[in-house]
This record gives sequence, structure tokens and C-alpha cells, in this order.
Amino acid sequence: MAEINAKMVKDLREMTGAGMMDCKKALAACDGDMDKAVDFLREKGLAGAQKKAGRIAAEGMVQTMLCPCGTKGVVVEVNSETDFVAKNQVFRDYVSEVAAQALDTEAKDIEGFMKETWKGDASLTVEQKLSTMIATIGENMHIRRFEVLEDKNGFVQSYIHAGGKIGVLLDVESDVVNDELKEMAKNVCMQVAALKPLYTSSNEVGADYIAKEKEILKAQIMNDPKEAAKPEKVIEGMIAGRINKELKEIVLLDQVYVKAEDGKQTVKQYVDSVAKASNAKVTVKKFVRFETGEGLEHRNDDFAAEVAAQMGK
Repeated sequence: MAEINAKMVKDLREMTGAGMMDCKKALAACDGDMDKAVDFLREKGLAGAQKKAGRIAAEGMVQTMLCPCGTKGVVVEVNSETDFVAKNQVFRDYVSEVAAQALDTEAKDIEGFMKETWKGDASLTVEQKLSTMIATIGENMHIRRFEVLEDKNGFVQSYIHAGGKIGVLLDVESDVVNDELKEMAKNVCMQVAALKPLYTSSNEVGADYIAKEKEILKAQIMNDPKEAAKPEKVIEGMIAGRINKELKEIVLLDQVYVKAEDGKQTVKQYVDSVAKASNAKVTVKKFVRFETGEGLEHRNDDFAAEVAAQMGK
């Protein structure tokens, strides 16, 4: 039996991120063989991940990353069980690594992404690396989604709000790229983060959506005897006015720019004014907005019940 010393335990811990006692047990089980101990911990990590897989993971963070050339960017969401872990530097560093992986991925969906070779360790897939992180951190985690934007005829801008609660990417087509236009794009990203538009331009709003909204608005009017008594043309005008008002709220370029001094300038007018000052032809083509945990069930822990359960009561 090989003698297990403190340096061996320390080295294994640095290699794997596993706990001190786990490293010591792994080395003892593998007779001091470092490579076998690493495999032992990975296998144990996978088992640990399976035990935690049923837990709700709806906290976490969103991260963005841009390539050095600025023409490509990615936004990813990685979930954890608690906000405490989401603020842990080990977790945050891992999310940055996931973003770097996704920036160069050829996968078209999350399933393909999880099967890719992990850039930081060719012996692991992305999914296996996630399992080792679950074992290290001790909470269930998910790489939920990613999206890449690229524009070789312009640039991509990004913005992170509240330390990773919201992440935004913006695709800007432009024949000029300078600091003023990048600052403009950053401001538009902030607009997206704050006001949650559904569409970039009105051209994206489908006829089905408009028809459905008209149906709902007409039903609302007909349920009000005073409104329903008005002439059909008046009712149609009311519906059209309400639709236009709604579109100004859900279409990014039609929204009032939040930093507008007069409170009237739209996002499009703001973009056009900066473009004109730079003598550039600019089109805001697309945005992506991720908010951590949106649409997911969140934990609702009953602390007293948990303590009672642990005490066998």
C-alpha cells in the first residue's frame, strides 16, 4: 500500500476540485496512483450528479462573451439550485468557461452541445464536465441554453445586468464600426434588458398575432355596454389605436428610448441619430435576451420542515 501524503492530496484536489477527504479516499482506493484517482473521482462525480438530478435548479447566471474581432457573440444560461452558489466564484468561472465553449461551438442545439469534447480537458465531454462540477459544488446544475449571433458586415454588442441576472446580445449591421456606434449598441442592449421587447422591428410581428390581439380587444370593447354601443367604424378605430400603442411597447425600435431627454425619441430615432453623426448606414437586426430562471419552477424550501425531517420528527 503506497503512503498517501499531504502533497498528493493537495495536487489531486487542485486537479479535480474535489474535497480534501474525497481526494484522500480516492488515493487510498487507488494505491496512490494519481491518474486512477482522478478517474475514481470522476466516476464518483457522475454518481453524485445522478443523486442530485431531481433537485430544482432555477437560480444561476447568464453570461455573454464576444470574440476579439467583435463580429460574433454568445449568451449562455447555467442554472444552480441556490443564489448562494450562483455568487460563488468557482461557479462563475465555470459559467465563463461554458460561454467560451459555446462561442466556438458547431452544435445547433443544447443536446449536441452537451456531447461535444470539453475544451479544457479533451478526456471529457461538456456533459461530463458538468457532472464533475455538480460533484465539486454539491448542487444540481444545468446548462440550460445558449445562442450565438454573428454579423460579418457589422458587429455584435453585449450587456450583462445585475451581475448575471439578465444577458443581452445585439446584432448590428453597419458599414462603420467605431466607439460611438458601440456605445449606442450598448445603450440599446440596456433598453432590451429593462423593457423586455418581444420583437426587433414591426416587420417581425406576424399577421396571426395582430388578428388575435384584435379579437381580444374587440371582445373587451363588446363587454362594455357603453363602448359596444359606438358605431362600428369608431370601434375599429379604437382597436387600431390600441394595437399601435401595444406595438410601441413590444417592438424594440418603436419603443420610447429610455434615455431620451424629451421622453419622445424612439429607439430607431436614437440609432439613426448616432448613425448620422458617424456617417454610417446602420441596421439593428436582432437581439437575444436571457433572464436567469425565466419560465422555470423555483425552489420553495420550508426550512422548519427540512430541519424536522433531518431530526427524524
